[in-house]
Amino acid sequence: MRRKDRALSEEAAVQILKDGEYGILATCGEDGQPYGVPLSYVYHDGRIYFHGAKTGHKLDNLSCSPKASFTVVGQTHVLQEAFSTAYRSAIAFGEVSPVEEAHQAEALMLLAEKYCYDNLTNAESYIQKMLGHVGVYCMEIQHLTGKARPEMR
Repeated sequence: MRRKDRALSEEAAVQILKDGEYGILATCGEDGQPYGVPLSYVYHDGRIYFHGAKTGHKLDNLSCSPKASFTVVGQTHVLQEAFSTAYRSAIAFGEVSPVEEAHQAEALMLLAEKYCYDNLTNAESYIQKMLGHVGVYCMEIQHLTGKARPEMR
């Protein structure tokens, strides 16, 4: 990181992952073309979980290489007087793999607890209905960085 004065602790970077609403998963295809896709996700125990289709561009890239990065940006505010932006961000680096079938419902429940916390009574039956129809994936975080530019005072 070039701006060491803006580096955050690992704990602060983890908090950004926990608090983030969505993130960008970046992969690379066999032709070397990068691809970033916005995802709903949940952070849990050093891993990022997400779900999606069982086929598509993202999975084509991951079949070439499971290596990926995942970026979350939050608490942004344009600082017009400084021609800049206040922000907090985290970038996770790791490898993505499908979640084992036996653990997919648990991963989907973590997502439901994050995004559908007011409708958890219906979440379990919905998850059971969706199992087998969606792919559930996990990024094992190998390296995590955080960076922030605070508000000017």
